[in-house]
Amino acid sequence: MTQSLAKNIHPITEHGANVLYQHGTLALLVPGLLEGTTTIGELLKHGDTGIGTGEGLDGELIILNGVAYKVGQSGVAEQVPDDFTMPFANSHRAAFQYQCERNDIGLEELNDRIVEANGRANTFFSVKVHGTFSFMKTRAVIKQQAPYPTLLEVADRQAIFLRHDVTGTMLGYFSPVMFHGAAVAGFHEHFLSDDHTFGGHVLDAVLGHGEIYSQVFDTLVTHLPVDDPGYRNHDFSQDNIAEAITSAEGDTRTD
Repeated sequence: MTQSLAKNIHPITEHGANVLYQHGTLALLVPGLLEGTTTIGELLKHGDTGIGTGEGLDGELIILNGVAYKVGQSGVAEQVPDDFTMPFANSHRAAFQYQCERNDIGLEELNDRIVEANGRANTFFSVKVHGTFSFMKTRAVIKQQAPYPTLLEVADRQAIFLRHDVTGTMLGYFSPVMFHGAAVAGFHEHFLSDDHTFGGHVLDAVLGHGEIYSQVFDTLVTHLPVDDPGYRNHDFSQDNIAEAITSAEGDTRTD
């Protein structure tokens, strides 16, 4: 019986398309542990696609085709160097599968349909939507300086951007409810316009017309900043992690 079971176990290859790599957790941002503890260069060793935020919540990051862009308080995307540091980020090796096309659909309904189509509310997956959005609302948190404030304290320190009829890519990850804290339960999505003049963390959107792609992961690799004394010594039992993340990120859960 042991031999039979062993045949059904797939070996874990960290660089496989079935693996989602994550540095840090959203929970560590809650008390203000915002030091950069990995670099873009290191993150790109684990994937060519992803999202994240810089040290001190310095911009909203989106990585497409192995190139990392940051959208700061100006709303304009700029390419970031390999030594740019981050407290939290996701990456994976893109192997998206075409799912469908959608027209004139709002963000909440779009995300609900994506979950239904995948049938995987308890699975991590990535979603990529490319097309023209009749409406896009994004944000970028204004970069903070040490000593860093808590995540809730910086929630009001953000720039909001609005665009109509903008063509680009919305990239995000869906995380199961049981992992709320390690990530945000539901969708966490960033946007980058094709001309790189606009982007950020997606707050709301209406897809005019676009193609939807998804990629399912069966393995989550989490790298923790164990060399950072602030992380090692912090008592997370004193933090209201789930509520703080939901409030700061927006309640995008589908439960």
